[in-house]
Amino acid sequence: MLESAAPSPGFATRCTRVLLSPWSRLGLLATLLASAGATVLVCRPERLLADGWPPQLSGGAAVVLFAVAYGLCTAAFVPRPILNLAAGALFGAPFGTAAALAGTVLGSGIAFGLGRLLGQDALRPLLRGRWLRAADRQLSRHGFRSMLAIRLFPGVPFAAANYCAAVSRMGWLPFLLATGLGSVPNTAAYVIAGSHASAPTSPAFIAAMAFIALTGLAAVVVAWRKRGRMRESGEHAPS
Repeated sequence: MLESAAPSPGFATRCTRVLLSPWSRLGLLATLLASAGATVLVCRPERLLADGWPPQLSGGAAVVLFAVAYGLCTAAFVPRPILNLAAGALFGAPFGTAAALAGTVLGSGIAFGLGRLLGQDALRPLLRGRWLRAADRQLSRHGFRSMLAIRLFPGVPFAAANYCAAVSRMGWLPFLLATGLGSVPNTAAYVIAGSHASAPTSPAFIAAMAFIALTGLAAVVVAWRKRGRMRESGEHAPS
């Protein structure tokens, strides 16, 4: 007897496949990021520098709430220097640094998770350029030290680094550890500057700004050297 043909998938099954396809998930990621960016424009978190923290929120709860808000804002592309300065102005150097670092790791984890879940499958096949392949190999094979260098010498935009790492094959633990450790110096410098913003001639403020300037210069030097190495790696990579 002839075997009966396998039944074609139903409408619900086909819709589910389309909705879970890599490009549909990438579209969802783009929509989420656009919505988050629009929300940031409306809420204007930079007003914390001028208006301060709501007076009804204080103590440890305020620090925790700020850290959560910080993480959500960084995942939505809010520049971290603004948030770091606000952390110092609102909570002082010790608590402000703790809140900013906690928010940094939280925001990085959110961005990494969204990029890994919604964007990796669609974007990895597009890594065809020589430099893109070299950067992907560097992040995938040497994730911890590569991300640590990116965080210590901030030349790549923070949110962009999060989503680029998500597209690579870097693991969660190296990413989060490198982010937490590598973000300490620069974050602390901005927080200290924010906590002494009312006294711009104070030694602490001047030292913090000098450190920020030096790390920025170092980032340019490191990026230039890394550019040459990536070029060589791309030239010698198999096609």
